[in-house]
Amino acid sequence: QVQLVESGGGLVQAGGSLRLSCAASGRISRVDTMAWYRQAPGKQRELVADITRAGSRNYADSAKGRFTISRDNAKNTVSLQMNALKPEDTGVYFCNAGILTFGGIWTSAIWGQGTQVTVSS
Repeated sequence: QVQLVESGGGLVQAGGSLRLSCAASGRISRVDTMAWYRQAPGKQRELVADITRAGSRNYADSAKGRFTISRDNAKNTVSLQMNALKPEDTGVYFCNAGILTFGGIWTSAIWGQGTQVTVSS
C-alpha cells in the first residue's frame, strides 16, 4: 500500500511563513512529479506548485515569488516553503504524486489527507 502523509500546516499571520512537508511511503519503485494543491472553502482544488523528478518546477501565478517547492528523491519527500503568506492562501493543502509501485502499477490517484493552513489578516 502506498500513502502520502503531509505535515506542517497551522495558523500564521499575514506576512508570515510556513513550511509544508509530504512523505511518500509503501511499496514504491519510483516517484515522478510531486505536487501541492490547495482547496479553499467553497472552491475547487487547485494546483499550487509541482516539481518533476529532475527538479523542474512549476508554480501557480499566485505562488510565484513567494513559494518554493523542493524534493528529496532519496527520501521520496516534497516540501513547500511558503513566505509572505496572505489570507487568500488559506485552505487545505494536499500532496499528490505520480507513483510507480513495485507491482508495476503507475498511479497519480493517491492523495494525502491534507493539512490546514490558515492565514489571518
